[in-house]
Amino acid sequence: MKLGLINSAWAQAGRETAWGIEKTKEIGFDCIDIFADPLDIDARERKLIRDECRRQDLPIVSICCVATGLIDFNPSVQRFHLDRCKAFLDLCYEYEAENLLLVIGEYIWQREVIPPPEQWKTGVENCRILAEYAESLGLKIALELEPFKLSLVNDVNTMVQFIDDVDHPAFKANIDVSHLLLADVGPEQVSRLRGRAIHVHISDCDGKVHGDLPPGRGVVDFPPYLKEIADLKIDGTVSIELEYSPDPDNIEAWVKEAYTSTAALMKEAGLRS
Repeated sequence: MKLGLINSAWAQAGRETAWGIEKTKEIGFDCIDIFADPLDIDARERKLIRDECRRQDLPIVSICCVATGLIDFNPSVQRFHLDRCKAFLDLCYEYEAENLLLVIGEYIWQREVIPPPEQWKTGVENCRILAEYAESLGLKIALELEPFKLSLVNDVNTMVQFIDDVDHPAFKANIDVSHLLLADVGPEQVSRLRGRAIHVHISDCDGKVHGDLPPGRGVVDFPPYLKEIADLKIDGTVSIELEYSPDPDNIEAWVKEAYTSTAALMKEAGLRS
């Protein structure tokens, strides 16, 4: 598998886009994931990302999209987010990416007022619409498991069920290793995602709250998870996710540390030579 970086690590430290892309290549990453909203960036930024990644020979594998409105109870909000997600998929196509990384959000009002099955059904129906659009562009969607109590997809059981309910070949799973730990999902459950997973996120945490730390800074026992991921034979990418460095002025050292530790873990697991 390839080793990539989500470029939000640089952006959240206040670094310019081109600088971050250049450093990503310089550190040694094989590819990059982009966190950018096509409704927020202008034409210049859009072109800069494409041109700089090409100049650095750094393929864009995935674009990250948080679209909690796909399960909103207001039809107008759902329509907006469907159109917004299609704009993300258009950007994936423009950048020759492989997938859209999708986060769909949480049940509202503590699973009260609106019956949870209704919100689930809304999410399934809207994700099927997006999967059909993704397929028309030769793309896939990778759904992220979120380790929060009220998230629609917060463990392997709900991930498998949601993918099966969407029932579309372009709609698959993302595996986030620290999210699995936080959701109390053991490595032995990863095998249930065989044939369903296409993309991987890796980071560390303290075992209690979402952290996105460089591997080795927290408590995640990575080898058992990576062994199971290797057994899935995914032809894809492991992307490092780092959020909100505690020392933004030294973000380059933070990313280098994450690259070094992850590359070693992947090599040990037979995921990267």
